[in-house]
Amino acid sequence: MASNASSVSISRPRVPWPVVGVAPFMIFAVLFLILPTLFLVIGAFQDSNGSFTLANLGKLWTPTILSSYWISIKVSTASAVMGAVVGAFIAYAAVSGGLPRWIRPTIMTFSGVASQFAGVPLAFAFLATLGRQGLVTLFLSFLGLNIYAQGFNLLSFWGLTLTYLYFQIPLMVLIVTPAIEGIKKEWREAATILGASNWQYWRHVAGPVLMPSFFGATLLLFANAFGAIATAYALTGSSLNIVTILLYAQIRGDVLHDQNLGYAIAFGMIVITGLSNLCYILLRVRSERWLK
Repeated sequence: MASNASSVSISRPRVPWPVVGVAPFMIFAVLFLILPTLFLVIGAFQDSNGSFTLANLGKLWTPTILSSYWISIKVSTASAVMGAVVGAFIAYAAVSGGLPRWIRPTIMTFSGVASQFAGVPLAFAFLATLGRQGLVTLFLSFLGLNIYAQGFNLLSFWGLTLTYLYFQIPLMVLIVTPAIEGIKKEWREAATILGASNWQYWRHVAGPVLMPSFFGATLLLFANAFGAIATAYALTGSSLNIVTILLYAQIRGDVLHDQNLGYAIAFGMIVITGLSNLCYILLRVRSERWLK
């Protein structure tokens, strides 16, 4: 009986290590993403007394707020499109351009650092470089070219767009490089054997495969720029009325303080960035299906 009892294995509950491993991320996402988002959404439909109202959403259609949304959309679109185009060319040159081997890891390392370089340090760097007394501005003035006399202004739409490109281009390089690496050499060889030119290869083979990744990355760059505030606030202050600065003024400002209207503005931003990210996910799924 003892031998039979010892031969019976006692089943012990297995520790779900994958769940334990992902638990910190889930807790972080719930505490710092999901709950704050729900708090903003609920506050957008409340007045100062906590009662339900749609007045806050109605105020989003006032000219000042609509103008701030439109400026943010234009800055985000301009920086996303230019950043996507330039970043895609850089990524392709680094992966398939036949450059020396040390260039690619250098570009990827710089892109990883530069894509996270934003806020007050980035604004100060551009002011010290392209401000009215910046290093590049004074150097060009010494050569007889006054860029501010020609209409350039760092504290303007194009100045902020140029500043955003500093982290938009590296981010595009990081996003689109895996897609470019996924293009198989056999596709080009097959196209060449069948008599296709380089233009025909890109038009009918590589282009359609890369387009979902390219457009998806562009949407991600748009969302990245649309939600940025620290760089714009440190660079332009309140001289450029983008939606994130208006949001800050409504929630924390001393003059335009209307907390629930600020929640409604944030709700509008959530809708816009959410749609951008949703389209990015759909395009990414399609591109991954081609690149498998």
